Amino acid sequence: MEDDMAPATAERLTLAEVVARSGASSQLLHDCESLGLLGGMANIDVSSRPYDARAVSTLRFARRAYALGFETPEVVELLALWRDGRRASFDVKRVALARADDLAQRIEELERMKHLLERLAHCCGGDHRPECPILDELADLKGFAGCASLVPVIA
Repeated sequence: MEDDMAPATAERLTLAEVVARSGASSQLLHDCESLGLLGGMANIDVSSRPYDARAVSTLRFARRAYALGFETPEVVELLALWRDGRRASFDVKRVALARADDLAQRIEELERMKHLLERLAHCCGGDHRPECPILDELADLKGFAGCASLVPVIA
């Protein structure tokens, strides 16, 4: 746990100061506000609301979590675990490994898409003629009819 999670000091920060110190965007600040992650003062206008060092820490944490690919419900769960001094580390590990599994599936899907695009590009003459297997595939007209591609297809 970071030292910034200690009880708030008397220092009060503006929205601009919190954004600058955390490295987060003002959009992330507004998103965290709407989720109640910055102290439950959602009814106060965020442009004039005073913040403290805990808001900076929370935004840094959320920014880093999003950068690692965590989605909003996971970020909320991880923040709650971070704040819970009695948490079990296996709960944190479970969330991280589930995200890693999801990312692995997305990587496989992106690889399939990449190979398909490479095959389509190989089949496309890329010349002055209007025939284009790329557009045909997108329109679901002919698919790969008549194309003997050298690029293997990964199913």
